[in-house]
Amino acid sequence: MKKVIATTAAPGAIGPYSQAIDTGTFVYASGQIPVNPATGEIPEGIEAQTAQSLANVKAILAEAGLTTDNVVKTTVFLADMGNFAAMNAVYAQAFNEPYPARSAVAVRELPKGVLVEIEVVAVR
Repeated sequence: MKKVIATTAAPGAIGPYSQAIDTGTFVYASGQIPVNPATGEIPEGIEAQTAQSLANVKAILAEAGLTTDNVVKTTVFLADMGNFAAMNAVYAQAFNEPYPARSAVAVRELPKGVLVEIEVVAVR
């Protein structure tokens, strides 16, 4: 089983991919950049961008009937590893123990010049 998860409460896909795919057991969400789905605006600063990316993740999870408590793995892409501590402070507020497994990597560039992108895998 492979079901597409799509919501207008998160930015639409800007390419040939889905916001998320539900396999029945796992939900694989595409990376979320900090675009406000209502306005198309990108907030300034790593804290605000992390919060918006996580809000987009939560909207996709909600569409699948899940919450951040269902997340088992995240990947955080940062345009500058110097933003790690500030991102981490906001990120920590989005998850409860036991925290999901996580990778955080610095990348050369992210879509639309944003500072952060976050993808998640959740389990039912």
